[in-house]
Amino acid sequence: MDKMVAYCGIICTKCPAYIAKKENNDELRKKTAEEWSKQFNQTITPESINCDGCIAADGDHIQYCSICEIRKCGLDKKVENCAFCDDYICEKLDKWFKNVPETKATLDEIRANR
Repeated sequence: MDKMVAYCGIICTKCPAYIAKKENNDELRKKTAEEWSKQFNQTITPESINCDGCIAADGDHIQYCSICEIRKCGLDKKVENCAFCDDYICEKLDKWFKNVPETKATLDEIRANR
């Protein structure tokens, strides 16, 4: 499985929603739905744990993708991910990095090697 990096720096190919879809793994869907429901204080169903990766224009995406400002911006700018954006690091990403700092390291590495 090739490495796929979302606009925000999440490694899609390591995400349980991506893996569950690719492997058609109902146990992983159930486990992830339970974990994410607790983590995000929302009801997340196993049926919603299917994703073809953030950067995939078509196919399945987790529910949050439909409202994600970073994803929308990346799609609008037609960049592979935010590491390829002329405005890197923007305000949206800076806020995101404070909550998920490991994603900055991923995008910084891509940017340095592009």
